[in-house]
Amino acid sequence: MPLTINDRITIADWELTEQFVRASGPGGQNVNKVSTAVELRFEAARSPNLPDPVKRRLERLAGRRWTKEGALVIQVEETRSQAQNREIARERLVELIRAALVVPKPRRPTRPTKGSVERRIKEKKVRGEVKAGRGKVEE
Repeated sequence: MPLTINDRITIADWELTEQFVRASGPGGQNVNKVSTAVELRFEAARSPNLPDPVKRRLERLAGRRWTKEGALVIQVEETRSQAQNREIARERLVELIRAALVVPKPRRPTRPTKGSVERRIKEKKVRGEVKAGRGKVEE
């Protein structure tokens, strides 16, 4: 079943690969026997459904989860249930892609006001005078 991000973007099944591995941590014998942790792999760089600017923002947001091949890897081992871990991984992928869809507001360079510059210089002079008064006392 394809993942729906918004009304225009849908991720096809061939773009997603799920691999189930054994989870670490508490869980007793269950941890040693059952592969409940999920590793969801999304081939983002090859995806025809994502525009290039979104792919670049997604790569920046993904950080260490982005591979050299251009895949996004999400690992979940929160619950003892394979199905729940699978759902959590898919939800995280959708949230990450939705965050990448938001175009950041461009930064407009600003200058400090004349008053703030004057206050800063005045404070520096006062501080310098305080430090200068800490010298050795002459008798």
